[in-house]
Amino acid sequence: MKLQRHTVIRELLTASASAQTPVANQDELRRKLAERGFHVTQATLSRDIHDLRLSKGPTGYALPAALVNEDDLPGIRDVLRSFGLEVRQAGNLLVLITVTGGAQPIAAGIDYEDFPEVVGTIAGDDTVLIICPDVKQAAALKTRMEESIG
Repeated sequence: MKLQRHTVIRELLTASASAQTPVANQDELRRKLAERGFHVTQATLSRDIHDLRLSKGPTGYALPAALVNEDDLPGIRDVLRSFGLEVRQAGNLLVLITVTGGAQPIAAGIDYEDFPEVVGTIAGDDTVLIICPDVKQAAALKTRMEESIG
């Protein structure tokens, strides 16, 4: 079922891109999936978006560039240097302030790096919440991120 759903999501996004009618948000994508017979929760859809490495830009969701080799993608340091502004710590949580629209690429980069200090991330438009297992690991990650931001 998951593979079929992923195929349908790819089809929907490909069709929306060629028709220049972007899928603007998760709710719209969920509704389009329901029209095709796939009734999913928001949590399932979020996992699908992560699994498919979809990006969300100002106009909506997009598939990753088909011809881009993952080895050619910028590393987390480059992404932090480009989009990151400031890191604040609150206990075991880090709040990363980004340029407008920069939170999604940074959160995705952090997730893909699979840092041992990161339990998970939540991205808004210009803020990423990074959840760490403890205060010590949060402080270590904060220092590393600040070095990358410059």
